[in-house]
Amino acid sequence: MNKEILRTIKFTLFSISAGVIELSTFALLYHLLKLPYWPCYLVGLSFSVIWNFTLNREYTFKSANNIPKAMTQVFFFYLVFIPVSTILGNFLEGNNWNGDLVTILLMVINFVTEYLYDRFYVFRDSIDTKK
Repeated sequence: MNKEILRTIKFTLFSISAGVIELSTFALLYHLLKLPYWPCYLVGLSFSVIWNFTLNREYTFKSANNIPKAMTQVFFFYLVFIPVSTILGNFLEGNNWNGDLVTILLMVINFVTEYLYDRFYVFRDSIDTKK
């Protein structure tokens, strides 16, 4: 199987597992504790980002690059994505969109943009360098 196809499949599967973490956290805070949308989304997203970065660096991109450097690059991605998606999600949910649907929509956008960012920026020169 082509390495890029396998890499994409791995990223997708790890992203699905991160999505389960994000949705579970979101549901617990939003439905059970009845907290406002934005902190529920923010906490769930934060947990999923840590999980996803750790697994994808190790198993999808097999990168031996400098971990603090890679984490800083991912931090800058989320420095933009988190406020934009939190504000957008809060706006949509506040305008009678279903909170679960908004979260899933933002997860799909995150999945696509993060894959492209990781593949072509963060790990571009260090893919398959881990022994």
